[in-house]
Amino acid sequence: MAHVTRIKAGDKKSEDESKKATSKNVKDAIKIAKNIVKEEKLEKPEKKTVKKEKVAKTTTKKENVFKRVVLAPGRYIKNSWIEIRQVRWPNRKATWKLVGAIFIYSAFFIVLVMLLDALFNFIFSKIIG
Repeated sequence: MAHVTRIKAGDKKSEDESKKATSKNVKDAIKIAKNIVKEEKLEKPEKKTVKKEKVAKTTTKKENVFKRVVLAPGRYIKNSWIEIRQVRWPNRKATWKLVGAIFIYSAFFIVLVMLLDALFNFIFSKIIG
């Protein structure tokens, strides 16, 4: 799991620490990538695996339909579940604050629309009548 550094506005120490952590993470990622490349160069593919790959590339229409219809929704659900687990859900207090803000916002615009309706009704009744 990745290291997460939270930074407060104007916090110089946290900014310096995050830069150090980021540069360290980048250096580690570069080392890992170089090791992977070296390992791939050292391994020579066998003839048997090459033949298997060629056979695997020739798929039938039924297999393509199977992959699209059966496997794709499963991957979608799996990836969706992974994303949902990464969401930081609000606690009960924050949820009620947000619900209250929505009620206040809605009430404000209900009153605004009612006032504008009454104003336009008054103006049109004077013009027409």
